[in-house]
Amino acid sequence: MELLGSPGRTLATIVVFMLAVVALGTLAYMNAGWSFADASYMVLLTVYTVGYGEVHPIATPYLHAVTLCLMIFGCTGMILLTGALVQFLTITQLQNVFGGRRVKAEIDRLENHVIVIGFGRIGGMLARELKAGAAPFVVLEQDEKRAAEVREQGYLCMVGDATSEKSLQDAGIDRARTLASVLPNDAANVFITLSARALNPRIEIIARGEMPSTESKLIQAGANKVVLPTHIGAERIAEIILFPETARMLRSSEKFSELERSLRGLGLDMAVVVAPDKGALTGLSIEQIERRAEGKFFVVQLNRKGGDTITTPDRALTVQGGDGVVIVSRSGQAARAMFEAPAGKVRAGRSTF
Repeated sequence: MELLGSPGRTLATIVVFMLAVVALGTLAYMNAGWSFADASYMVLLTVYTVGYGEVHPIATPYLHAVTLCLMIFGCTGMILLTGALVQFLTITQLQNVFGGRRVKAEIDRLENHVIVIGFGRIGGMLARELKAGAAPFVVLEQDEKRAAEVREQGYLCMVGDATSEKSLQDAGIDRARTLASVLPNDAANVFITLSARALNPRIEIIARGEMPSTESKLIQAGANKVVLPTHIGAERIAEIILFPETARMLRSSEKFSELERSLRGLGLDMAVVVAPDKGALTGLSIEQIERRAEGKFFVVQLNRKGGDTITTPDRALTVQGGDGVVIVSRSGQAARAMFEAPAGKVRAGRSTF
């Protein structure tokens, strides 16, 4: 059976062979003047070796030859088909059993790994980045068909419902360093965050939120960081519109792309924040802004509203409304929140000053 490759390919080839035998046998009997119903009935009786009797007398050398060939090729094909079907079903079951055990054994060996919940658009991109960075990770996917696709791409994946504590434990949450819940369902991400935080108080949890109002819920549930994909997309578009040269430099330059990858490896991000006219940090010097940030971000470039770009800004320079501030931070959203807070108030994480 291995001559044709995989059991599935072997089975498909034999099915095609049997269909060809049945079709040619039917045409051969019809060529002798039989009706289609009689010819097909005779072929099936012969192929399946039922032996109820002949539909019409096999009285000519032609019919003898047709029937003899049909018995040889049809019966042989049925034996092969039965064997291939048994092999296919057996190997499929064995692969499910031993494949599941192999995946579990690999997961049990993981330490300080990342658990990716969901393999949608964002989950797929995240998996590719983690693999490129040689970071150990496992994908937890509820849909079996999609899980099979994940494994075909070479990623370690287990099938399970992430809202179940048992599935999180099977994924090794007690040994994991980070959990990324990137499902397109805010309620599910909140519930998963609550469960993960209860199972491992030390784990870093990064959660995805669709609605801006979900960010506070996820943080209260125990998420360390919240990513709002639609919000980030809007910010990137704003960068391109307001500061096209800076956006081109940051997103298109190979040198800066390499720098951005290095920063991501350190858990940092580079972004452009537009200072609002009446923001909490507008009108302050860069030194004052960084002092209030308490190390949460640093200013590396200043784009004046008039178009001037200052690549190594002096700490005494004042940020004016409409200026684009290029920052390096651990949480670009937290930095934006500080700039966008009303004048007189600065929000840093969960605190407001």
